[in-house]
Amino acid sequence: MVKMIGNEPSSELEWDEPLGRVPIFSYGSGHMLNDITSSCWFTYLLVFLTDVGLSPSDAAIVMLSGQLADGFTTIFVGELIDRFGHFKLWHAGGSILVAISFSSVFGSCLPCKLTGTNSSTLETVGYSIFASIFNVGWAVTQVAHMSMVNCMTSNPTSRVALVSCRNAFTMVANLSLYGIALLIFTLMHSVSVLVQYRWIAYTAISIGCCFVVAFLIGTKEPGLNQPSQDKSLSRISWAHWFKKVLYYQVALVYMCTRLVTNVSQGISCFLCDK
Repeated sequence: MVKMIGNEPSSELEWDEPLGRVPIFSYGSGHMLNDITSSCWFTYLLVFLTDVGLSPSDAAIVMLSGQLADGFTTIFVGELIDRFGHFKLWHAGGSILVAISFSSVFGSCLPCKLTGTNSSTLETVGYSIFASIFNVGWAVTQVAHMSMVNCMTSNPTSRVALVSCRNAFTMVANLSLYGIALLIFTLMHSVSVLVQYRWIAYTAISIGCCFVVAFLIGTKEPGLNQPSQDKSLSRISWAHWFKKVLYYQVALVYMCTRLVTNVSQGISCFLCDK
């Protein structure tokens, strides 16, 4: 039975209260693995794949396969999380996929090792498979993490703080990745560039996993159905947003921003490689 304080249930009052610094900080750290691997992915992957022997067109196929998997996964995972909840479970599962597949992409062609052949077609297929798995895990982690905000609190200030902290960790992840790259390129200049890329990837995964653990320990699992003072609110179908002009405006701005960011990262790495 819900305990009443005045005319409102205590659960509603608790949900309206602002969050403390610890839950905000631990929540923000939850996307660190995604951010640092994403920065490494769009900066070094194409150069790495061409260095291991793939043609530019085959390397592009690997990248495209991952992006397609990301797009489809985002749609279905969002619907599944809305129905079943368990945000932290989805987040942990996605993080495991990210860590395993990311290390496999920057490791070596696993199907080539298993079959004992090194054909360009098999290499492209092998890298594309792990690129797709990586982007599936990445999308699962991202959707689970972002969708937690509205279920953690109804306080507008706390929601802004949660998103701001998440964005701050994105910047930290990007800077950390380039700091790691600078350190490895400086200390390991005597080894091949492929080994350097692999050390960058493995170091990024290790750091990101530490933050995932901090997130899972420090963040409380939010309920899927939180109390609301407005009983007239109803569930909105996902098809509703396709009728909104603002949806396409935001999508266009975000797509162009990501395009410029990803291309600039790739060009900078290409110039440094030359």
